[in-house]
Amino acid sequence: MVRLPNKIKFKGRFSKITLCNYLQTDYHYEYTECDSSGSRWRVAVPNPSAECSGLPDPMKGKECTFSCASGEYLEMKNQMCSKCAAGTYSLGSGIKFDEWDDLPAGFSNVATFMDTAVESAENKAESCDNSSWTPHGNYIESNRDDCTVSLIYAVHLKKSGSVFFEYQYIDNNIFFEFFIQNDQCKEMDSTADKWVKLTDNGEWDSHFVTLKPGTNILYWRTTGILMGSKVVKPVLVKNITIEGVAYTSECFPCKPGTFSDKPGSSNCQMCPRNTYSEKGAKECTNCMKSDNEGSSQCTERPPCTNKDFFQIHTLCDKEGKTQIMYKWIEPKICREDLPEALKLPPSGEKKDCPPCNPGFYNNGSSSCAPCPQGMISDGTKECKACPAGTEPALGLEYKWWNVLPVNMKTSCFNVDNSKCDGMNGWEVAGDHIQSGAGGSDNDYLILNLHIPGFKPPTSVTGATGSELGRISFIFETICSADCVMYFMVDVNRKNTNVVESWGRTKEKQSYTHIISKNASFTFTWAFQRTNRGQDSRQFIRDVAKIYSITVTNVLDGVASSCRACALGSEQSGSSCVPCPAGHYIEKETNQCKECPANTYLSIHQVYGKESCIPCGPGSKSNKDHSTCFSDCTFSYLRDNQSLNYDFTNLSGVGSLMNGPSFTSKGTKFFHFFNISLCGNEGKKMAICADNITDVTVKDMVAESEDSSSLVGTFVCQSTIIPSDSKGFRTALALQSNSLADTFLGASAETTLGNISVETEMFPSSQRTIPDVNFFFKSSTLTTPCENGRATVVVVRCNPTKPGQGDISVPSTCPVGTCDGCTFYFMWESAEACPLCTEHDYHEIEGACKKGFQETLYVWNEPKQCMKGIALPEKRVSTCETMDFWLKVGAAVGAFTAVLLIALTCYFWKKNQKLEYKYSKLVMTANSKECELPAADSCAIMEGEDNEEEIVYSNKQSLLGKLKSLATKTIPDRHLSNLLLNISRDGVINR
Repeated sequence: MVRLPNKIKFKGRFSKITLCNYLQTDYHYEYTECDSSGSRWRVAVPNPSAECSGLPDPMKGKECTFSCASGEYLEMKNQMCSKCAAGTYSLGSGIKFDEWDDLPAGFSNVATFMDTAVESAENKAESCDNSSWTPHGNYIESNRDDCTVSLIYAVHLKKSGSVFFEYQYIDNNIFFEFFIQNDQCKEMDSTADKWVKLTDNGEWDSHFVTLKPGTNILYWRTTGILMGSKVVKPVLVKNITIEGVAYTSECFPCKPGTFSDKPGSSNCQMCPRNTYSEKGAKECTNCMKSDNEGSSQCTERPPCTNKDFFQIHTLCDKEGKTQIMYKWIEPKICREDLPEALKLPPSGEKKDCPPCNPGFYNNGSSSCAPCPQGMISDGTKECKACPAGTEPALGLEYKWWNVLPVNMKTSCFNVDNSKCDGMNGWEVAGDHIQSGAGGSDNDYLILNLHIPGFKPPTSVTGATGSELGRISFIFETICSADCVMYFMVDVNRKNTNVVESWGRTKEKQSYTHIISKNASFTFTWAFQRTNRGQDSRQFIRDVAKIYSITVTNVLDGVASSCRACALGSEQSGSSCVPCPAGHYIEKETNQCKECPANTYLSIHQVYGKESCIPCGPGSKSNKDHSTCFSDCTFSYLRDNQSLNYDFTNLSGVGSLMNGPSFTSKGTKFFHFFNISLCGNEGKKMAICADNITDVTVKDMVAESEDSSSLVGTFVCQSTIIPSDSKGFRTALALQSNSLADTFLGASAETTLGNISVETEMFPSSQRTIPDVNFFFKSSTLTTPCENGRATVVVVRCNPTKPGQGDISVPSTCPVGTCDGCTFYFMWESAEACPLCTEHDYHEIEGACKKGFQETLYVWNEPKQCMKGIALPEKRVSTCETMDFWLKVGAAVGAFTAVLLIALTCYFWKKNQKLEYKYSKLVMTANSKECELPAADSCAIMEGEDNEEEIVYSNKQSLLGKLKSLATKTIPDRHLSNLLLNISRDGVINR
C-alpha cells in the first residue's frame, strides 16, 4: 500500500482540494446514529474550516451502550478507553458542569412572559428581554424578577441515565421547576420530580432525576411572583452532572483552584490554603500572599487594620471575672509585618462578669445554671420558691451575653465560597450579642434560637385565646452600606419563612411576634452587610446588635417572677389548679370565678375581676369568654324609633376579588379578601391559604393546620395570580395574611376607639337607613403598622341586592387600603336592612261589594326593611252596599213627595173654604157699614164640614190671602172697620 504525502496538490480544476492529513488536524471522528440492531459506524468528518479529500473509510463502531469507566475517555482513533492525563478528570459515561464563569457550550437562556392573554405576547414580552440565568463562578443564578426564564440543555443518551445538581432555593416568591422534554417537546413522565423543594437559608440541597434513552431536553425554569415584595435570594444551581452518555471523547480540565495529580482521575481536589492553581493544574503552587482555600491566583496581602480583628469575652472564672480577648479574623488575609500594619491589641484585660440571666443562678462555678422547677431567680440571687397561691411565670429572657445559651447556635454561610464555614456568625459582647466578622461582606451571619414548645400558665390552661406566647427582642443595626437583617420563623422544622426584615441603619427598637399555636419553633436572625458579591471586608464595621430576647410561656422554661394562680380544694393544699375556660382568679379567695356576661378574659392577666374586659358595642362574648363577636343582631334608636337588624344571612364568608393589578413586568394579579362578619359563636371562618404547596408538591401535608401559610381570621387577604398569567394549571394564591383577628364592636357611628371611617370614602346612600360599621383589628405588628392593622366593614341596606349582596372597596383606595394599615370594605345587601315593623306598611280599603269590603296591607315605598313582622292578612268585613241606600232614599223621597202633595191638597181645600167665608163676610160688610152682620146660624148647614179647628191669622195661606186683600181697592176706613168687626166676632164666638 502506497501512502501519499500530506497535502499533495493536483493540477487542473482540482488544484484547490488537498488530501486530508494523516495527523487528523483536518477532520475528526464521530459515530452515526444507532440502527435497529444497536450498532453504529465510526466516520470521519472534516472540520468546519478544512477543505480536503481522502477521508478515512467508515468502520464498524463500538456498540451503542458502550462507555468508558470514570477517569477514562474514548480515544476515537483506535476506539479504545484511555486514562485521563493528570490535571484533567472524566466521569466516564457522564459530563459535569462545575465552572460558571460563562455559560457553558450547549446551554441556552430563554426568557418569556408566561401570560396567555391575547395582548400579552406583544405588549409584555419585551419587558423580559434582560432576564436570564447569570453565571457567577461556582454557580449560576436565576432571574430576580417576575419573568419566566428557562435554562435549557439538550443531551442524547444511548442508555438510561440520570441528572444530578445542587441548588439553593429559599424564597417561595419564585417558582422553581425542573422538568424534561423529549425531541417532540412532550414532557417526560417525571411530574413528581418537577417541583423543587425549598431549602433552609444558607443550605444547599440536591435534586436527582432519572433519564430515558434518547433525546432529553433539560429545563431549569424559574418564575417570579414577587408582587412588590423583596426577593431574599434567587435560585442558585451548581455542579450539574449528567450520567448516561454513550462515551466521553475527551477529559475535562480541572478548574482554577483545583488539581488532579494522578492520571485517571474522576474528580479534582481543591487546593489547600497558602496555595493556588490555574486551570488544568497537576499540582498547586505555593503562595504565601494568599490564605484562601481553593485560590485561583496569588494575591497580595494588604497590611492589617482594625477591620481584621475582633474581641471576645471569655467564660467567667471563679472570681467572677471575664477576660477580653482579641483575635484575628480567620482566614487571615492581612500582613502585620508591614510598616503601616496594625498590631493585634494585647488580650487579658479582666472585667466583672455580667450577672446570670433571669431564671438562672450562679452555683459557685464559672457558669450559670437554671433554677430548679418551681423556683425563681432574677439572676443575681439564689433561687427561691414561689409563695403559696402563685406559680413561676415560665419563659426565657436573655439580656446578658457572656456565653451563648445552650439552645442557641450561630453559623456563617456564603454561597460563593467557603471562607466563613465553621466561623461564628455572632459573638457575645456582655450586654448584647453582635454580628461577627465573617469571611467577606456578603456572608450571611446566622443566629438560631430553638424553642421546643409552649405551655401556658396552669391557671389559664383551659383558655382558648389566639395568643399562646410571644417573642420580643430589642435590636439595632449600624450600617454604611445596603445591609439587611432578617427575622425568620421555622415551624416544626419544615420551612423557614421570613417574617420581617430591616434594611440599612435602624435605631434601637423592639419587635414582637405572636405565637398562636403550640409547635416546635426555630427563630433565626440573619445579617448580611451587602448582597454584592465581593471578597473584601470593606464594611466590616457594619454590625447588627441584639440586646435582649424574651420568650413567654416556654415549655420547660425558667422564671424570674411569680404570678398568681388558682388554688384547689383544701385537700389539695396550696397547689395550683387550672381554671376553667373564661374564669379569672378572685383576689380575695384565689378561687376561679367566671367572667361576667359579655366580657372576655385577658390573655396576659387572669388575676382579679379587671382581667375580664368588657366587649365593645354591638358584641357579646362566647361561652369560653375568650373572644367577643357579633351575634348578627344590632339595634339602633333613631327619632324615638328602634331599628333592629338581623345579619344572620350574612354570617357566611363573603368574598371579594379586586383587580386586576399589574407588576412592573406586567404580571397580572388580583387582591382576594374573605370576610367573616358575624355569628358562628365567634369562630373565625375567613380562611386564606397559599396554594404554592398545592401546585409544587404532589402530596399535600394532611394536617393543613400545620401549614404556616394557612390563615384563619375574621378578615384575610391573599394575592391571586390567575392561571392564564403564568401558564400554570391552576390559579396561584400567595402572601396570605390576617387583616382582623379581633372584633372590636359594631356601631352606627363612624368612629370606635382610634379607628374611623370617612363618610366621603364611599358613595352616600340614597336611603335614610343608617349604615352599620363593624370594627376589627389585627394583633400582628409590622414595621409600617406599629399598632397593627385595622379593618372597618360598612354594612349598608340596599333592597336591590338580595342575598349576600356585593362587597366593594373605596374608589380612592382600590386595594382596600390607602396606607397599608387600615382596610375599608362596604357590604351592600337587602339582608342589611332593618327588621320590618308596623311603621313600614299602610292599609288600603277596597270597595263594598255584595255586602263585603276588603282591607289590604302594603309596604311603604321604597321598602327599606327585611324580615321582622309580616304583612297582616287581608281583612274582609260586612258592609251596606250603595244600591240598598239608593232604594231607601228613593222610597223616602217618594213618601215625602206623596205627603207633600196630600198636605198641599188639604190646605188648598181649607183655603177655599176660608175664601168662601171671607167673601161672605165682605159681602155682608158692604151692605151695612159699621155694623157687624148677624150670625146666620150656629148650626152646620147642609153641605158644610164640621170645623173644629180655628184658623189663625198667622198661617201662611191665610196671611197670603190677607196680603192679597190688602192689595184690593178697599178704602182704609172700611178695611179697619172690617178688621175690627172680625176681631169682635172672634171674641164673641169665643
